[in-house]
Amino acid sequence: MNIYLVEDDTIYAEFIRKMLGQNTNYTISLFTSAEDAQTRIDQAMPDVLIVDYKLPGMSGIELYGKIKSKIPEDAKVIMMSAIDDGNMVLSFIQKGVRDYVIKDENVIDSLRAILDGQEDDYYLFN
Repeated sequence: MNIYLVEDDTIYAEFIRKMLGQNTNYTISLFTSAEDAQTRIDQAMPDVLIVDYKLPGMSGIELYGKIKSKIPEDAKVIMMSAIDDGNMVLSFIQKGVRDYVIKDENVIDSLRAILDGQEDDYYLFN
């Protein structure tokens, strides 16, 4: 599974890459800005895009808006944020983002559940 991770906090990005990288089926490419990610996405769309909402320059949701028409039906887009705001999540859903993860102590479990297609079970029991 080809995963693009867009996160401007390099320490946090490395943490996520290390934890998710324990699954040898995942190839994870890091990007520190939405602009850099968009350049790569224009060349090759990943299976999964994990993108931080708050980025310098273009935000994660702005990136999603620019690439939305190119995203295949079976690709996953996971929006990440440290902000736990129901109205913000609702706005993501209205724009087409189906998966949202809060950057908390459960972030890796949440990401793994979504990547494994178990998000419904995970959200029901946690």
